[in-house]
Amino acid sequence: MNILLTGGTGFVGQALSAYLHTRNDHTYILTRSPENHKNTNQSTFISYQYPPEELPVIHAVINLAGESLFGYWSEKKKQAILNSRIQTTERLIAFIKRLPTLPDVFISGSAVGYYGISEDLMFSENTSESGDDFLSHVTSKWEKTASQAEDLGIRTLYTRFGIVLGKDGALPFMSLPVKLFAGGKIGNGEQWLSWIHIEDAVKLIVFCLDHPKISGPVNVTAPHPKRNKAFMKILAKVLKRPYWLPVPSPFIFIAAGEMSQLITKGQYVIPKKALDHQFSFAFPYLEEALKNIYRS
Repeated sequence: MNILLTGGTGFVGQALSAYLHTRNDHTYILTRSPENHKNTNQSTFISYQYPPEELPVIHAVINLAGESLFGYWSEKKKQAILNSRIQTTERLIAFIKRLPTLPDVFISGSAVGYYGISEDLMFSENTSESGDDFLSHVTSKWEKTASQAEDLGIRTLYTRFGIVLGKDGALPFMSLPVKLFAGGKIGNGEQWLSWIHIEDAVKLIVFCLDHPKISGPVNVTAPHPKRNKAFMKILAKVLKRPYWLPVPSPFIFIAAGEMSQLITKGQYVIPKKALDHQFSFAFPYLEEALKNIYRS
């Protein structure tokens, strides 16, 4: 399979590309600086200026590009978070339209932030209404932009990622207080964390590639979310550190501004489509997922 990929040099993108190569798929990675990367037998780095007609038949397109959510959310940062997702997706759709043969499937990144925040509600792909905060607006606009692929007759999916756990990404940031012997719940600890091991995240994306009956939103989360207080307690146990010092929400807000909602707020998200289609999670439970990450 020939796969056109954006965000291929990021945390999830690199892991996805590596897994695709084990299946002998070839990735064509769209990047602003292809000259900074070395092509291999299974990866080709190209820019948006590359002539689409010179590519072989592209069977699938996966869009994972976007400005990192980490960093103080100034108005400039928030605009960059939104613009990077919308503009990249628009450029990608324009590139797809120029391909001699349209791909069979388009998978566009999104996030569980689509649902908004709640300590009480349970969300699945059947939840039709988005939330009413910054991340909800971003993901809603991102998915609407990506839906242009549906208008072209392409099977389109919106992968709503939870917190992807691995050596990179959010986990090093989350585990730092624990490693410094200052680990404990954040805020009241009641906020839900919908998480997934990087291995399961990658395999679920590929599962969606291979199952033509799956379309629309897909929650890329493990089936057993945890409240923050339980998550941090298990993390401390795995790292063999004490769990004792709660971090007040106002302190997090002073340090991180509006971005603190990624830490102090959350949502309980169920991967209903993955479960309905019998996707097999390698790490459905948090403790086993964390043990695997810190053992490897």
